[in-house]
Amino acid sequence: MAATAQVTDASFKEEVLESDVPVLVDFWAPWCGPCRMVAPVVDEISQQYEGQVKVVKLNTDENPNVASQYGIRSIPTLMIFKGGQRVDMVVGAVPKTTLANTLEKYI
Repeated sequence: MAATAQVTDASFKEEVLESDVPVLVDFWAPWCGPCRMVAPVVDEISQQYEGQVKVVKLNTDENPNVASQYGIRSIPTLMIFKGGQRVDMVVGAVPKTTLANTLEKYI
């Protein structure tokens, strides 16, 4: 099982904004309980939609620039980017079905 890739302030533009496929970005931090709850769901989504969606994680403690750029106020926040634009977001630890249904709209 491939671990979900980490992105940083430095790699965000290339990995997310310039991606050819929709990207799900999991904004998280190590101290955040709900983030740990949603992590396995994010990994499952990554496997389920392999080849259709890129799934990455961004540690908001280590990468404050991107987090502030997109107004991340609470984590976990899951954002969907397509064609370099943020097209949707889900805040909080949500069930896999909620996340999958949101993603399906952009595939």
